[in-house]
Amino acid sequence: MTDIGESVRARILVSGRVQGVGYRAFTCRMAATRGLTGGVENLDSGQVAVDVEGGRAVLEEFLVDLKKGPVGARVTQVQVEWGHATGRYHDFTIW
Repeated sequence: MTDIGESVRARILVSGRVQGVGYRAFTCRMAATRGLTGGVENLDSGQVAVDVEGGRAVLEEFLVDLKKGPVGARVTQVQVEWGHATGRYHDFTIW
């Protein structure tokens, strides 16, 4: 994992067929594999929200994973809001 000084935060909103298809578990696996911290949750709107921190280049790779999703998902849109890392997360969790 990268040094906290190099870390950034991404708040991500994923739309499409992303609930009931294992999208949160997929996201958690991909984040853990890349050493990212944060969490993922389903929203009442049918979207999935991800709050994640790590190195910018690693997060860009993670976004590629999120745009594909697991088998059964159909991602139609991924919105990203970049910011400064908070350092408050120690692992990646499904909320």
